[in-house]
Amino acid sequence: MRSARLRAGLTQTDAAGGEMSTAYVSRIEAGQRRPDPALLQRLAGRLGTTVEELLTGVGPEQEPELRTRLAWAELALTSGDLADAETHLDDAAGTLAGLDDDTLPDVRRDALVLRARLREALGDLDGAILLLEDLTARGTEDLGWLELLTALSRCYREAGDLARAAEVGERAAGVLDELGLGGSDEAIALTVTVAAAHFERGDVAHAARMCRRAIDLAERLDSPRARASAYWNASVIESQRGRPAAAMPLARHALTLLQQASGGRNQARLRNQLGLMHLKLDPPDPVTALAELRRAEEELRSSDASTVDLALNRVWQARACLLQGRHDEAGVWAEEVLGAVGDSAPFVAADAHVLVGEVALHQGHAGAARAAFQRAVMALSAAGADRQVAQLWFDLGGLLEGVGEADLALDAFRRAAASTGLQASRQRLHA
Repeated sequence: MRSARLRAGLTQTDAAGGEMSTAYVSRIEAGQRRPDPALLQRLAGRLGTTVEELLTGVGPEQEPELRTRLAWAELALTSGDLADAETHLDDAAGTLAGLDDDTLPDVRRDALVLRARLREALGDLDGAILLLEDLTARGTEDLGWLELLTALSRCYREAGDLARAAEVGERAAGVLDELGLGGSDEAIALTVTVAAAHFERGDVAHAARMCRRAIDLAERLDSPRARASAYWNASVIESQRGRPAAAMPLARHALTLLQQASGGRNQARLRNQLGLMHLKLDPPDPVTALAELRRAEEELRSSDASTVDLALNRVWQARACLLQGRHDEAGVWAEEVLGAVGDSAPFVAADAHVLVGEVALHQGHAGAARAAFQRAVMALSAAGADRQVAQLWFDLGGLLEGVGEADLALDAFRRAAASTGLQASRQRLHA
């Protein structure tokens, strides 16, 4: 009430209007008196506002303004302008901070969902996970809640917490069945997210079967987005199983479907993966890979792709250049990636350090290569444990062995085994 009175330029005596004392108005503003509904209606009229604002603190123009702010934030997020998205979200948060905590609960929730998406896009997985955990803990079990659980499972997986990623996914799958939504787009998105977590944990056969079921279900639904999601994840699993030739047609089919559905970030990320598959062919096809990766970079920059997505793209472009003999260019790009990600993405940083070392080897600088590989060891030590990490440890072991770092090479091979879940089955005998 005080805010509305000051905005109207009135004194407490003006607000009293001759039908109550100035002291009574003061007590209302101090929260010591609650006027009856009829008196409150007349007060609202004199102050040029509504009863709702006097009761909740939300002015008639504030909710539309807040929703407009959130709409602009979502548009900026979708188009990849993360700084603009953050500005709009900060403005909305500032307005909400001035209101009672229990006002506009739907607006507050929508703002937190967008904030979680922004944190993920910025590569702040811990920040995104904290927000998503809070949102799913107090949410209603509906489709929106299930989409948040799927996002939470994905963030857990990308952060390396594979057990929790699978656990959250299984929990959401149970709710889908209870709601009778086991044959929906949301069910397919969840299935492939959980399949990716199982694959990273080393349960390859189970993950492949889950993707096969997702493809069968998606074909029956005839939903381009759902079909694209299923084919995409199936292609990733085939690629990481060491079968890029089998993965390629699945990925191309998924890309065609995503283009029909205006795929945005997912389309760009899939094209990124397609470029990587060309690098994994035997022999590699760096020319086609570089063309796909450059197109993917353009799409990533115009979407809400994360800094990690862009960094991976640049690392893979650098590797394509290295395979074409363009050593200087590959080295410059790898150094740019290291400057961009810092300590925030240890796996990407390790991959970039490995690339810097390989460039140094090609240029005949064994000492510089050894130093780069040692930095890769330090970075990769903070990267958790999954199949990708295991593969990089294995590759790094071979490179360290080649530059005379036998002890570090042996440790890298051991870490590669540990990242896949292998453990010693017999106790060693000591003299």
